[in-house]
Amino acid sequence: MHSMEKVMERWHAVMESQSTEGLWDLLAPDCVFWSPVVHTPQQGREITFKYLSAASHVFGNDFRYAREVIGNNLAVLEFECLIDDIKINGVDMIEVEGGRIVDFKVMVRPLKAVNKVHERMMAMLEALGDRAS
Repeated sequence: MHSMEKVMERWHAVMESQSTEGLWDLLAPDCVFWSPVVHTPQQGREITFKYLSAASHVFGNDFRYAREVIGNNLAVLEFECLIDDIKINGVDMIEVEGGRIVDFKVMVRPLKAVNKVHERMMAMLEALGDRAS
């Protein structure tokens, strides 16, 4: 199995388990996370892990991937979920090198979904003890 396929298989297992077990090992030490609600890229495994952990709480039980396109080292996964009766539609863009995620970018639409995600993510990051800039 190709390295990218293995990483995506492991990523889906993490998402389906609704826990962060195995997530830390999937992330490269110098991983970069691009949030739809924070202006600057978040540098490093620790902050990426925090954001993805918070997101797993925020997006909840009905989160699902609707479509995905996987290349040699880049995957684009479209997701959908519902938060407070607002339909969230977004895309995870995941870049992989050496069997680990090195770049993770999230984009969300429509605007009221972005606002709801921002509200929930900031509250969850605060609850986890770290608010990023």
